[in-house]
Amino acid sequence: MVIDMKIIVDAFGGDNAPLEIIKGCAEAVAEHGVDILLTGKETTIREVAAQNGVSLEHMEIEDCDEVLTMYDAADSVLKAKKNSSMGVGLRLLSEGRGDAFISAGNSGALCVGATLGVKRIKGIKRPAFAPVMPSATGFFMLIDGGANVDCRPEMLHQFAVMASVYMEKVMKVQNPRVGLANVGTEDHKGTELYRETYQILKNSNLNFIGNVEGRDIPAGVCDVVVCDGFTGNMILKTYEGVAAVLMKEIKDMFAGSTKGKMAALLLMKNLKSMKTRFDYNTYGGAPILGSSKPVFKAHGDAKARTIKNAIGLCKDYVAAKAIDEIASALK
Repeated sequence: MVIDMKIIVDAFGGDNAPLEIIKGCAEAVAEHGVDILLTGKETTIREVAAQNGVSLEHMEIEDCDEVLTMYDAADSVLKAKKNSSMGVGLRLLSEGRGDAFISAGNSGALCVGATLGVKRIKGIKRPAFAPVMPSATGFFMLIDGGANVDCRPEMLHQFAVMASVYMEKVMKVQNPRVGLANVGTEDHKGTELYRETYQILKNSNLNFIGNVEGRDIPAGVCDVVVCDGFTGNMILKTYEGVAAVLMKEIKDMFAGSTKGKMAALLLMKNLKSMKTRFDYNTYGGAPILGSSKPVFKAHGDAKARTIKNAIGLCKDYVAAKAIDEIASALK
């Protein structure tokens, strides 16, 4: 049953657009019961959908010919390519034509569009990328994942507040534990930025557990990992790279001999479960927290499942009124 919620989706953002984007939207309509507003070249969208048997039921299309590529400057979404599928989607969101916006396109442009086009929550210094990532005990949110390379202590405090609200209201984590990424657990470790941030978080009403080292993050010692965008992006990319290498090594180990293949058959259920847990498609995308309306960045290599899951998170984000909760918490 379709509920009264409309998600705007950039049909031409990402490496696998528009087919995988359209397929993901169709799956989301069936599973999450939302309406979809696609932005992009209408004739191409309809042709691709017809050729691949994808239903466009409960979807409308806002026609636009331009596509913003990964090589375009970030501010082009508001200037030279404001009529691109991403630019139009952001404009429609700011005009109230939809409840949230998702794109797998240019990350920098999406952040600029969310900050200067859709605007920030009142009082927010800078919006931040906040991917949800797998851990040994479940998942955690990393903030900032790369939007703000240079930060001030008050910005990291706001990141912690926003992420805590999101984890509690959207991901249903009660009293989320907040950790500050650092080179040691002692309160005097790190740069001046991290030492000052430590004191702010320590004296806040957040569930702050202190500094967390890189090796402890995958173990699930906290639900929110706070850091500047430079550090966060390094953690994110290293995490993805190590996971990919380990999965390949495991695959090669089992495929390399007859005994290995027999062992793989016995462990197939466990291996599939592990692969699913460490697959970025499971969580769909990263919200840009601090934007006055829900904006999600899906992975550039997003497949249909990624988009479907991102739409599901957007639905939960809107339904939880998380942005109102963040604004209230910041007061």
